[in-house]
Amino acid sequence: MSLCACGCGSKVRTPLGPTEWCFTDHSQGPSLRPSIGNWQRPCKSRYWIDRRKIEWSTEWTPEQIAAGRAAEERRREHYYANLYADRWWVRVWRWLKSITSS
Repeated sequence: MSLCACGCGSKVRTPLGPTEWCFTDHSQGPSLRPSIGNWQRPCKSRYWIDRRKIEWSTEWTPEQIAAGRAAEERRREHYYANLYADRWWVRVWRWLKSITSS
């Protein structure tokens, strides 16, 4: 956990992982991708950390925030669906879901 780069004092959670943020250590300093968006904080800041420098972005509209969150959720679903796609129990679960949702 870290503090928001804008200086508002809000704590920012950026979990590292295959579907969340990616940390890269360059010789010029660390980078963190994708951007950090503090949508639920009063500052609503959005920025990237690139080689130890803060790159600021514009504030997103509520529609852009909703689209960004939906894209994050799709990315997570896709990753975990493919992670265990070859397991027999995943195929059975998908089949059961398909016949019960009809």
